[in-house]
Amino acid sequence: MEGGVRRICFTLQVRPELLEEYRRRHAAVWPEMLAALSAAGWHDYSLFLRDDGLLVGYFLTSDLDASLAAMEATDVNARWQADMAPFFVDLPDGRPDRGFVVLDEVFHLA
Repeated sequence: MEGGVRRICFTLQVRPELLEEYRRRHAAVWPEMLAALSAAGWHDYSLFLRDDGLLVGYFLTSDLDASLAAMEATDVNARWQADMAPFFVDLPDGRPDRGFVVLDEVFHLA
């Protein structure tokens, strides 16, 4: 890891019938949510969506647990997670930020 920064990649499954609405919502993410993510240490954050609903997320952070905890402490995150939850399949706690599966990095070319 360069300079203590870790690359995080995760997956979730979006309900296929809600793909277009999911795309629409992410074309206009709340400014307050964007500011909270940045302040919590989420950097270079991208989401990729396949036609069958597979969502792959990627971001950089120096401390995943601290970044997640910082988001957990914000009101905007609770509102965003509640708003996004219906879009996803198989959320153990009913929240996308608690249901994503972090993938192990097996290769990186810098």
